[in-house]
Amino acid sequence: MRRQERPGSDGEHLVQQRLGTTERADRFYGDQVLDHLNARMQEFVARQEMFFLATADRHGECDSTFRAGPPGFVRVLDARTLAYPEYRGNGVMASIGNISENPRLGILMIDFTRDRIGLHVNGRARVVMDEEMRANHAGLPVDPIPGRRAQLWVTVEVEEAYIHCAKHIPHLQKVPAQQRGARAWGTDDFKRKGGDFFGAAAEAGERLPFQRTERKNEHLRGGLHEDADEAAYRGVTAAYGSAPAYGSTPQEPRVAPAYGAEPRVSGREDFVEELNAEFLDRVERVLARAQPRRPAEDEPEFRGWFDRRDV
Repeated sequence: MRRQERPGSDGEHLVQQRLGTTERADRFYGDQVLDHLNARMQEFVARQEMFFLATADRHGECDSTFRAGPPGFVRVLDARTLAYPEYRGNGVMASIGNISENPRLGILMIDFTRDRIGLHVNGRARVVMDEEMRANHAGLPVDPIPGRRAQLWVTVEVEEAYIHCAKHIPHLQKVPAQQRGARAWGTDDFKRKGGDFFGAAAEAGERLPFQRTERKNEHLRGGLHEDADEAAYRGVTAAYGSAPAYGSTPQEPRVAPAYGAEPRVSGREDFVEELNAEFLDRVERVLARAQPRRPAEDEPEFRGWFDRRDV
């Protein structure tokens, strides 16, 4: 079953109208955008070894990052829910911090080597402690390498799932195992983690202390919005109203935020309430247990998440 309201934001609908791509967009929405993971999507997710993650805080400040693990590290719990583990990182916790304020996220998985295709998954996230996750899903495997053991999990309620076309995806080949070299899983060794590859630390003495400045709606100035008057932006026209199904005749327009007004953030009241002392206390307890580790040079090779000997 596809969801009944037209996918996408008021902003993308407005841009479609201004560029004349509404009909083409409706065909894509109708043919490709699901509100769940169908059987082929689930199979695709289960064999991925990496994905790209996009989050934003309650102010709309964005972050994009990369996640990787053995095939199966992203778990399909059911057709509408997936989960992925959070391992030890640099301690910044940017994605988890954003999710604690704003549960919306976007995931992009790309298969560069076999099918040369991508899958977008957008939805609502929830942070779960490893203990809670294992209590509810007894079959989760245990990785033998401490640096690859999950501290937290993120579960995602799928709201949109759709294809990323193959047109511009490069076709890559995996390097044979004997040529890859050992991965420094869980290490705190500066050089093994990449060192100062981009020379940022070398400039530290020249930089001013970090300062956060208030930025409001800079994305609405110039470009396609430059000559849009307030009435046009507020109306978004009846063509972008709450249609009962894809491609059907619109009934009445949805009202977009006024030009220059504070942008809406869906479910803000919900996620602000979730950012509470209990959540922070649980995260602090996990971080307190995370001691710096250096992996042994002869650490065992992980045989895969589905090898029952690792459970």
